[in-house]
Amino acid sequence: MCQLFIGAEAEQWLSRTKSLRIEGVVTSIRLENFFWDVLAEIAFRDEMSVNQLITKLYFESQEAELDLSNFTSFLRVCCGRYLSLVADGELTRCEQTPMKKDGIDLLLSNENKRTQARRRCFTREPSV
Repeated sequence: MCQLFIGAEAEQWLSRTKSLRIEGVVTSIRLENFFWDVLAEIAFRDEMSVNQLITKLYFESQEAELDLSNFTSFLRVCCGRYLSLVADGELTRCEQTPMKKDGIDLLLSNENKRTQARRRCFTREPSV
């Protein structure tokens, strides 16, 4: 099993730092190349650059009053959730189809149900 993970292209887990300007302040974000690739895919869907996507996520996170103390962690989770939605058939990769607010409530509801089902499936009951 481990070969599946350790046999991946080594470039995937190398980190890369990108600088961007948010609210007029230059900031740097350091992520593994794997996550930069996924962010590029998400940005492509919405006809944005990666910097535009990250800025949009930042502002929407602020608006939702999320804790942004570890924004890079938030970006990694966004990537993981996107890939999970693709794996579950909710989204299709390589499409330039923006993810709009229409249908988001149903998408989130379905995602929450699957998450709960997975937790039940992968949680071991103590043996008696």
